[in-house]
Amino acid sequence: MAQFKFEKAAVSQNKRWTFESQVSKANFRLGASPRLVGGSTFDQKSALDHRQVVLLAEAALNSMDATRDILMGWHRQGHALADIYLSGIGLAAQLLGERWLSDEVDFVHCTIAHSRLHQTLHEFSAEFLSEGCAQPNGLNLLLMTEPGSHHGLGVFMLSEFFRHSGWNVTLCSPQDMAEFKRVFQSDWFDAVTLSMSTDRHLDAVAQALSDILPLLVNPNLKVYVGGPMAQIAPLRLSWPGTCLLNGKADEAVAIVTQSVKKADRQP
Repeated sequence: MAQFKFEKAAVSQNKRWTFESQVSKANFRLGASPRLVGGSTFDQKSALDHRQVVLLAEAALNSMDATRDILMGWHRQGHALADIYLSGIGLAAQLLGERWLSDEVDFVHCTIAHSRLHQTLHEFSAEFLSEGCAQPNGLNLLLMTEPGSHHGLGVFMLSEFFRHSGWNVTLCSPQDMAEFKRVFQSDWFDAVTLSMSTDRHLDAVAQALSDILPLLVNPNLKVYVGGPMAQIAPLRLSWPGTCLLNGKADEAVAIVTQSVKKADRQP
C-alpha cells in the first residue's frame, strides 16, 4: 500500500505516479516548476485559454524542459499557481486523455506526458503551499484511491489544495480491499475522500463502506466520493452515508471544509 502522511511543513519533492499499464478507454477521464527567482512579471497577462492549454499539452508530449518553460512563463506573467493548476495543468491532462481516446496519441506518450505534468506539481509544491493558509486548521483528511489504482495526477492535485487550506492529509493507494478497509481505522479522520477512476471496484467499495461506516471511531466522519467516475456515472456512486464530489479541486475543498466545520458546531 502506498500511503503518505502530509503535514503542513512537509513537502514531497520526488514522488512520481504513473498510469496503470492496462486501463479501459471507456472509463478513462481526468477530472510546476521550482520557485521562481528573479523572473519578470508583466503588467498585462493573457488568460489561460484553450490555445494556451494546447501549448502546454504539446510541451508535455515533447519534454520536461518544454513543460517547465510554459509553466514558468505563465507564473512570471502573474498567474496564480491555483489558476495554473486548475486552468492549465488540469485541463492539459484532460486534453491529453481525450487525444488518447481518439487515437491521436498512443498510450505510452500519453502516460509520459501525464507524468511530466504530475512532476511539475511536486516541483511547485513548496511555493503553492507557502501561498496558502498560514496556520493548520486542525482537520485531518484521508484521501484514498480505489484499490490498485495509479491515476495519481488528479488525486495529488486535490491533496495539494487541501493542504493549501490548512488540512493535514493522508494520501493512500491501497493494493486490495483488505488494506482499503484497514486504512479507515488507522487514524482519526474528520473526512474521507475516495477517488474512483474506473468501475472495476464499485461494488466491492460500496460493500466495504456498508461494513466499515457503522464501526468507525469517529461517528461523525464525512465520506465523499469523486474522481473520474463522478463525471462518467454519478448515479453509480450514490452510496448510503456518502456525498458526491464532481467539481474542481478548490470547490471540493470548500464543500468538505464547510461541511465538517458545520458538523463540529452542532451539539
